[in-house]
Amino acid sequence: MDYSSLKRFLLLATGTFLLLLFAHFSFHLPSNPPFSRSSPFLFHSPSVNTAKPASRNHETDIASHPLDPLTIQEINIARSILLSYSPFSSSPSSLTIHSLSLDEPDKSVVRSWKPGNSLPARKAVAVTRYKDKPYVLSIDLSTKEVVQLPVPDSGYPTMTIEDMMSAPWAPFSDKAFNATITARGVRMSDVACLPISLGWYGQTEEGRRLIKIQCYSAEGTANFYMRPIEGLTVLLDMDTKEVVEITDKGNGIPIPSSTNTDYRYAVTKNNRAAWLKAPNPISLEQPSGPSFTVSEGHQVKWAGWDFHIKADARAGIIISGLGIIDPETGTRREVMYKGFVSELFVPYMDPTNAWYFKTYMDAGEYGFGLQAMPLVPLNDCPRNAYYLDGVFVTADGKPYVRENMICLFEKYSGDIAWRHSECPITDMEIKEARPKVTLVARMSASVANYDYIVDWEFQTDGLIRMKVALSGILMVKGTSYTHTKDVPSGEDMYGTLLSENVIGVIHDHFITFRLDMDVDGPANSFARVKLTHQATASGESPRTSFLKATRHVAATEKEAQVKLALYKPEEFHVYNTEKTTRVGNPTGYKVVSAGTAASMLDPNDPPQLRGAFTNNQIWITPYNKSEEWAGGLFVYQSKGEDTLSVWADRNRPIENKDIVLWYTLGFHHVPCQEDFPIMPTVSSSFDLKPVNFFEKNPVLWLPPNQEKDHPVCTETATA
Repeated sequence: MDYSSLKRFLLLATGTFLLLLFAHFSFHLPSNPPFSRSSPFLFHSPSVNTAKPASRNHETDIASHPLDPLTIQEINIARSILLSYSPFSSSPSSLTIHSLSLDEPDKSVVRSWKPGNSLPARKAVAVTRYKDKPYVLSIDLSTKEVVQLPVPDSGYPTMTIEDMMSAPWAPFSDKAFNATITARGVRMSDVACLPISLGWYGQTEEGRRLIKIQCYSAEGTANFYMRPIEGLTVLLDMDTKEVVEITDKGNGIPIPSSTNTDYRYAVTKNNRAAWLKAPNPISLEQPSGPSFTVSEGHQVKWAGWDFHIKADARAGIIISGLGIIDPETGTRREVMYKGFVSELFVPYMDPTNAWYFKTYMDAGEYGFGLQAMPLVPLNDCPRNAYYLDGVFVTADGKPYVRENMICLFEKYSGDIAWRHSECPITDMEIKEARPKVTLVARMSASVANYDYIVDWEFQTDGLIRMKVALSGILMVKGTSYTHTKDVPSGEDMYGTLLSENVIGVIHDHFITFRLDMDVDGPANSFARVKLTHQATASGESPRTSFLKATRHVAATEKEAQVKLALYKPEEFHVYNTEKTTRVGNPTGYKVVSAGTAASMLDPNDPPQLRGAFTNNQIWITPYNKSEEWAGGLFVYQSKGEDTLSVWADRNRPIENKDIVLWYTLGFHHVPCQEDFPIMPTVSSSFDLKPVNFFEKNPVLWLPPNQEKDHPVCTETATA
């Protein structure tokens, strides 16, 4: 491994990442001059009293499971094979590696593999560009055989970190750009620019990789996002770094003030009102240690659950091989083969010149995992957390480590697993309650201004909760207005006036999960259980109506496309037709929906064509290894020709098949003043809940808490 190259990259990336990284607006700050040495972007976060997890040396890692990510050694082997592969070998410097990850074995091979068996052939899959031509290649790491795989008809691969870090600097060599900045009254040393994906809006944007650059003033604050140089947009060729066009529609719009925009504790602690008192610290202590184990780096076991977990440059967290021990029989039962965040779609609702293109695909354009930041102990994750790293590659294929990208911890927040107390009229002294303890796998991606926290939460009763929380900083628009009374009647600001000269623009967040369900095996079906009003027959009952559940099994993909509706309630079951309980019910899991904001864009609006996977909240497709990314393999500047919506339009059979469940969490965000200058976290989730999967309540066996098991910790005086 070339440590000098790695060191240079990490120094560049780490310092830049914390302040600028990609964006929702996925952007970036330049990381070399024009920032002066006194630039606010060179600040260091105040020291925090945290127990830093020990760093791990991944140089000697060896894969022990068919789904283990590529090791550093394997990445170096794959890189060497690529560089010697024709035509790349004739000009290795012309090769850009956009991604390099495990080419997973066939599902049947993985499911039949047992610990102790030799591993299936280890392969890598590389997405590259060579002299502007894209390649998707499967690389056998043992035989060194390289096989070319199909390439999408439109779009480009996920941007590399080098793309995102170099593009914002290109305009600074353009005299017209510099003159525009100066004319807006901003010092060049205070300028912070970010790279913004531009979607697809017609043939004029085809034939080359383009990106848009927008800029901010960092004078007087670390929160430069609150100080946009409104209306200034640079269209840039990402490969040649040529400035194609400069548009400035913001003359007369002032740069918002930096007053009260800084959110760092070192600044805000001195401004706290005397009457405000912070809550006392809370810490979860485990005298007997954590209940979960992590073996071979990726295999997790806890309270009957077991699964494989790994970091992925595009998806973030991937959970695989999920199973649970049946408390009645002691046998392990399959639940899900593989689950992950497939895509994030974030359209802004401002159709004006400097905003219409802001319709981000954070996984496919920027890499959700690439944007994951090291988690902060005691703040992002509690004291009892275990941390996992990610190993990714730079554009030249060299490996680097993203430390502490995922944490695992047990959570107890006073919730109850089950309880019952008998009332006095029964004369029975029964008071039974059980605490609810869960296992959480967490990551956080800092997508420039926005922060996404993704939790996979596992409960002892067999429930799986996928939770997404949003925090960070709004993407705001500069305006000449300082008060709502200044806004002319009938004018659409496309958002909310948050502070003087600052508008928070309305936008959506859609997070689509791909869940390859294997409930008691891969042959599953999907049923829609519709709840309808039913009238009683005349004279049948004093009641005139009741609620009736009617089960319909979806035969094809279109029958399983679901738009959630409050007044047309349904349950959605993934079940195994060949496995039943002792009384005859098919074993299954059901989707408990939440976060159900739906896209309200026109279906033919260019952003919605690309984000058509949000047209429904639930889709069911037959398993296909190549259908993993809801927005397509190549999302950047794609036209929407390779999306979940296109695949599902084939209307393939899905009954009693190996099927995949897709679920989209949605948020409508109308900004409010409480979101300024940084947003309190808002979250939503959905559940996969057992439905006739167990013979009875699976957590009857849980013991109650006892005082003796929970010693009270007191502070010990030190000499």
